[in-house]
Amino acid sequence: MALLEVRNLEVSYGEVQVLWGASFAVAEGSLTALIGSNGAGKTTTLKTILGLQRPRGGEIWFQGQRIDGLASHRIVEQGLALILEGGRPFPEMTVRENLEMGAYVRRTRGGLGETIGRVFDLFPVLRDRQSQLAGTLSGGERQMLAISRAVVSSPRLLMLDEPSLGLAPKVVETMFRVIQELNQQGITILLVEQNIQHTLQIAHHSYVMETGRITLDGGPELREQEHIKRAYLGV
Repeated sequence: MALLEVRNLEVSYGEVQVLWGASFAVAEGSLTALIGSNGAGKTTTLKTILGLQRPRGGEIWFQGQRIDGLASHRIVEQGLALILEGGRPFPEMTVRENLEMGAYVRRTRGGLGETIGRVFDLFPVLRDRQSQLAGTLSGGERQMLAISRAVVSSPRLLMLDEPSLGLAPKVVETMFRVIQELNQQGITILLVEQNIQHTLQIAHHSYVMETGRITLDGGPELREQEHIKRAYLGV
């Protein structure tokens, strides 16, 4: 069953059209990836799903309800969470305060302590840093905090935009392990990534976006596609 359906999505910035009839679906419980090169329209797609950018055409359905006409805060209340590139925590708040901000959606306020304990289990370094200002964290720690803050909101769909960008190789390995673990714990994930090698190893289904269009999709077998090998894997 599709938790999210994007149907013939078209988006423009002024006179410049960025998405051209993009369609894809995210099955409930899945780890679905949207992959492609920089500038393909992936981030625009996520922002449009969350209502931060208005489409000029097409439809977005979540849990069987059309959401492309809703305000962003209404979409968040439906159970969507988006982590933009770089994580972007509140720098003047502590790690703990940032996590508590993740519970501002009314339905998540109960059991906050237990949920924060769960994210500390995922990222033990945050437990050690919980009294530290978020602005003093490393890039990898900020990304961990952003993911943790989103998890505290108990999302039905977690959308991640380039979570591995700019991180050290060891931190990248941790990030992909945690993303896979969150999915195994029952969180549906839509992952946008340029690190296609890692992404194809963990995603159940992937869509390839090129110049604002979905050009290819499939499961792990995409790694064997000649176009994927040449264009994205350097083979």
